[in-house]
Amino acid sequence: MKKQTSKTSNTYKPDWTPENAGDDPTTAGKFAVRVIKGVEGKSDIKKLTDTKRKHLSVDDYVNGVLKFDRNILARAITLIESNNPNHHDTAQEVLKKLLPYSGKSLRIGITGVPGAGKSTLIESLGMYLIKQGHKVAVLTVDPSSTVTKGSILGDKTRMEKLSKEENCFIRPSPSGGELGGVARKTRETISVVEAAGFDIILIETVGVGQSEVTVRSMVDFFLLVLIAGAGDELQGIKRGVMELCDAIFINKADGDNEKRALIAQTDYNNALHYLQPATKGWQPKAFVGSALTGKGISELWNVILEFEKQTKSTDVFYERRKNQIVEWAFKMVENKLIDDFYNDETIKKIIPELKNEVLKGELTPTLAAEKLLIIYKTKKGS
Repeated sequence: MKKQTSKTSNTYKPDWTPENAGDDPTTAGKFAVRVIKGVEGKSDIKKLTDTKRKHLSVDDYVNGVLKFDRNILARAITLIESNNPNHHDTAQEVLKKLLPYSGKSLRIGITGVPGAGKSTLIESLGMYLIKQGHKVAVLTVDPSSTVTKGSILGDKTRMEKLSKEENCFIRPSPSGGELGGVARKTRETISVVEAAGFDIILIETVGVGQSEVTVRSMVDFFLLVLIAGAGDELQGIKRGVMELCDAIFINKADGDNEKRALIAQTDYNNALHYLQPATKGWQPKAFVGSALTGKGISELWNVILEFEKQTKSTDVFYERRKNQIVEWAFKMVENKLIDDFYNDETIKKIIPELKNEVLKGELTPTLAAEKLLIIYKTKKGS
């Protein structure tokens, strides 16, 4: 029970007040804790009678994206990323109508070792570009858990300043285990944000590795972000990584680390000199800078502009875009075949049985795979 001090008081003692405690809180040794009564009143908040969002038609999605309605743009991307078969036809119809408005941006892929400061670099570059009058879309990809399939999707929180800009749209997406750290529908998402009027698309990947060829296949310019003094020299010299990039940005070149960054720059430039360039007619180079202080950001952008100018003058830019469209089509074929295989009811039933046989040593992984494929082909009538 509440222990009232008086009928007219707006305070009362809590239930756990000690026995024989005095009522005067100013007296030494007396119990001084009081609870202030709440104020009764009527709420002006209206009850929501319908929490469901309005169903959008194909035209609603298309018009919303073209008018840069952030809410509809986000919902359109969610629709495209959805693995629900019921959303497939609508998503493709939306994409079909948006495609004529896409393709007019500069697509920049950004990758690098964990801790290299990719998100900070993107924020610095994005803020710089917006001040130059550009509209910037940032597509970030977070690694998905192999257990829960979930992602933290925290990239947006790491770009606090950039996320507040009117001419910026940041979309984090789970990788879903996709090779190369790129969400499965990233290519389609690029088309959507381009249709919304963004002329610079920055794509941040999960990490760095030979699988980053997936990123290379969807961007115009590919930037590798590294840091000096953390063992990255060995990682950077790996051919699988170096042969993909159009430039290297050695980040965190400030304070005591600036000298190490300059030494690393020389090492990387020497390595790049002996590798075949990723882009015909363009020689990749290493640059130093600090995303935290903004050092080297304008120089990096000038390099990207020079790359765009040079590759467009030689038609290398447009030829790459054409090849990427063809690669996209065949990638969709691969994805469709994989989905059909694993969603096949017969395959789903026999997989647990074959797993047990493989684990018991009764069947080799190769024979298990061949058996699954034979069953699938037989069912399909091939």
